[in-house]
Amino acid sequence: MKKTIRDIDVSGKHLFVRVDYNVPMNTELKIVDDTRITATLPTINYLIEHGAKVILCSHLGRPKGVDNKMSLRPVLARLSKLLDKPISFAEDILDKSTKEMVNKMQDGDVLMLENVRFYDGEEANDPKFVKALASLADVFVLEAFGTAHRKHASTYGIASVIPAVAGFLVEQELKMYDKILNNPDHPYVAILGGAKVSDKLPVIENLLDKVDTILIGGGMSYTFIKAIGGNVGTSILDNSKLELAKEILDKAKEKGVKVILPIDNIGAKDFSEDAETKLFNSGFFADDYQGMDIGPKTIKAFKKVIKKAKTIVWNGPLGVYEYEKFKRGTNKIAKYVAKSKAISVIGGGDSVAAVQSLGYGKKITHLSTGGGASLMLLQGKKLPCVELIEDM
Repeated sequence: MKKTIRDIDVSGKHLFVRVDYNVPMNTELKIVDDTRITATLPTINYLIEHGAKVILCSHLGRPKGVDNKMSLRPVLARLSKLLDKPISFAEDILDKSTKEMVNKMQDGDVLMLENVRFYDGEEANDPKFVKALASLADVFVLEAFGTAHRKHASTYGIASVIPAVAGFLVEQELKMYDKILNNPDHPYVAILGGAKVSDKLPVIENLLDKVDTILIGGGMSYTFIKAIGGNVGTSILDNSKLELAKEILDKAKEKGVKVILPIDNIGAKDFSEDAETKLFNSGFFADDYQGMDIGPKTIKAFKKVIKKAKTIVWNGPLGVYEYEKFKRGTNKIAKYVAKSKAISVIGGGDSVAAVQSLGYGKKITHLSTGGGASLMLLQGKKLPCVELIEDM
């Protein structure tokens, strides 16, 4: 495993803690879900209690330059309340006043930097910007699992320059993915959904040597259904991946891995909430209909497999989750996973949202905080920023 904050002496040191406070806010700039903030509290409290000088860095949204609507000030207010202590705020990371604030910090103080994506140097991993960030601290702490796959200045860049360790949130993520990828209990079931089949094909290829059954739903399923000769109407489809999808199905059969595609689907003529719907057997869509959700027979088949599982990994919704009308498949599967006795790991925004909205969050072994990072691990790849952290 990787070295964490508990493995070093943090007292009196400036720690640059990269968190992921990319939280949802309403039009009044009020935070509607502070899960990503509360998830970092154990790490921040540990550092405060052990006399560290904590410098928090995060992005919020995708601003093009400075944008007050994406300022971290609302996050600062929420975190200050949660910690029950004042937090200083650096409005301009590159201004000399920020360095002065850092130099004046006392042991146990917390300073938050403004949205790091206000600066072009962040996503470009600009060496000058990296140097400016690194000059603020003695140690880098990765506590943003959701950005660990990106080679940005505040993650990969700074971790390349100063000593790097993991925070408790990232430590837990790595432990869970190590468990399900390298030492899973069987029967092992993977549930894969979402729209982009190109994201999931490498995942399936990597999991073929690990899992017993793969359940496929969502937009990606129509490429597989088409690959075996089915008619998918106007459903989302990646024609460039048809041959590869067929090869993967053949490979799964050779390895004894059962791949279950949808048996039936809810179809609609239009991609909208109030579209006219009709139930189709999978592969037998009317030419002017597109798949929007898995059907009742599919839900029943998936439930049967989930009930027997001892390990479950799930990434991606099984229908057009942004519309209430087409959430049923995803919500039903969320319920079955929550009720199962399996070790369960769920990654991807919509999958996690489904579980939390139904109140099943505490019944899942691990809700991952990083969709892109979890996909990279499931594909058998390394996370660039994590690789820079020294092994224990």
